[in-house]
Amino acid sequence: MYKEMYYRLFNAITDAMKLISQERFGEAFSLLENAQRAAEEIYLDGEET
Repeated sequence: MYKEMYYRLFNAITDAMKLISQERFGEAFSLLENAQRAAEEIYLDGEET
């Protein structure tokens, strides 16, 4: 569970950094927001088992 969360967030951060360097701030924000939600879902799903 934590490994999947880590990879998802790490990749999103890397992608967001590229977008920020291109001054595509809105896309970077959305990407990070979606990654945060996905990681939270992974965590919550893991708690139920």
